[in-house]
Amino acid sequence: MNPLFAIFLGIVQGITEFLPISSSGHLALLEHYFKMPGAGLGFDILLHVGTVAALLAYFWRDWLAMGRSLVRPTWENQGDRYLFLYLVVASIPGALAGVLLESKAETIFRQPWRIALLLGSVGVLLLVGERVARHHREFSRLTIFDAVLIGLSQALAIMPGVSRSGITMTCALFLGFTREASARFSFLLATPILAGAGLHHLPKWLKSAPEGLTVAAATLGFLAALISSYLTIKYLLRFLQRHTFKPFAFYRLGVAALVLIITFLYPGS
Repeated sequence: MNPLFAIFLGIVQGITEFLPISSSGHLALLEHYFKMPGAGLGFDILLHVGTVAALLAYFWRDWLAMGRSLVRPTWENQGDRYLFLYLVVASIPGALAGVLLESKAETIFRQPWRIALLLGSVGVLLLVGERVARHHREFSRLTIFDAVLIGLSQALAIMPGVSRSGITMTCALFLGFTREASARFSFLLATPILAGAGLHHLPKWLKSAPEGLTVAAATLGFLAALISSYLTIKYLLRFLQRHTFKPFAFYRLGVAALVLIITFLYPGS
């Protein structure tokens, strides 16, 4: 694999994984319209490891606090224990969907027009969430009921075009959370689901090592995914302190419209 191509895929993965615009949808559209060859399962896992490393690097204090609350539980750190429980509960629906439905979702919903419909649909939901939500609940007011609903919404992200971060942030908005709190829980929830996806695919990778993947390309792709992921998390949380999700919703609608127009004008493309 060309090292520049590896860097490009790492950057695309890192940015689109955490912005509410669908990483899987963008990669599927790029592969379809620009005839970009698939990087292979091994490289995909490597990029996911990069995004998980970025999450751990950014939220290490949160995970350390949760770990301490489990090892040395006290009244003062019960909030961290509850947060860990909520993340475990919220991860279950997505994990089950990944194990049971991944292969079907990747084939049934891989067509560009279906990806476009999902991009547009979640874009509309994001706009509605911005319009009707009260944005008054802070991160500390998270409950087990919220975790269950957000976890169920995350299971829908198995379909390319939905976006894991997009659908979980949208669900949190409808539950009344602030934009920053919605993004924060979505990012924390990404850690176990992305790590779990990597572990789930690891046996397949070990049986058939990726061909044509040099050490240089693998290293550069990993670093590109890690750095772009970290910067995306950092600046999105900062952006949402003063701005809304509307730019991302309109972007989704624009891409969806463009794909549907191309599909209508050039059915065989």
